[in-house]
Amino acid sequence: MIKIISSWSNPGGSTVANIRLCNLLNENGHDCTFYGHHAWHLDKCKGDTLDNVNPSEDDILISHFLTIGPEIPRKRHILTLHETNLFPLNALTKYQLRSWDAIHYVSNSQRKFHSVNYPYEVIPNIVYKIDAKFFDGEVAGVIGSIDEHKQTHISIQRALKDGYKKVKVFGEITDIGYATAQKEWIYHDNVELMGHCDDQEKMYSQINKVYHSSKRETFNFIQAECSQMGMPYDGLDSSRSGAVYWDQERILDKWLDLLQLPS
Repeated sequence: MIKIISSWSNPGGSTVANIRLCNLLNENGHDCTFYGHHAWHLDKCKGDTLDNVNPSEDDILISHFLTIGPEIPRKRHILTLHETNLFPLNALTKYQLRSWDAIHYVSNSQRKFHSVNYPYEVIPNIVYKIDAKFFDGEVAGVIGSIDEHKQTHISIQRALKDGYKKVKVFGEITDIGYATAQKEWIYHDNVELMGHCDDQEKMYSQINKVYHSSKRETFNFIQAECSQMGMPYDGLDSSRSGAVYWDQERILDKWLDLLQLPS
């Protein structure tokens, strides 16, 4: 069995990526379960909780945002990496680095950031096609966690400066201190906090332009989604990941090679 194991399975780009990978593998006859610390993923793929992982020597492990010792039984072990400074590889010990047979990066810029001498493969995330009818009016959108890294307040400022009278922010507050410090913008009269929205078509149908101002992106789902459906996207240079986009067949083939499984 293939087991995706993550200490983060709440809403976020990494969780979406792991859910989609799990579904892609199962849809193509490769038994896969996504085990996560949080419950958000459980109804979106073949999912379970971390308490039930129970790895064996017959399992292929794909771990994310956690370290597992090399003594843990497994047939093969891949680190799937969706972070930069939040999970710096050069801060890990040689013992921890021995845990994996290879590292999966989602873009070349992310690989260069970590710059560790280790077997790796760069495979982009799966981007689903979204059929959204853009909102017929002047409403800007800001998508992603509300925190210092995403610089939500800067996106709001830029949208208001461009003349938008309504800015809808789709995402959860993950840094209360940041939201409090930037309350002038986060709780601005022209800003509506929408929370996380699972329905992407519904979300994108409420806006007609996306502003994005994060300090760094490893893949940038938002830009990819906007590009494929023609949604106007205004992102800072810092938000560019340099990622490429592949079709699902190519992504599957590369993952099967990395996992050493037959096509």
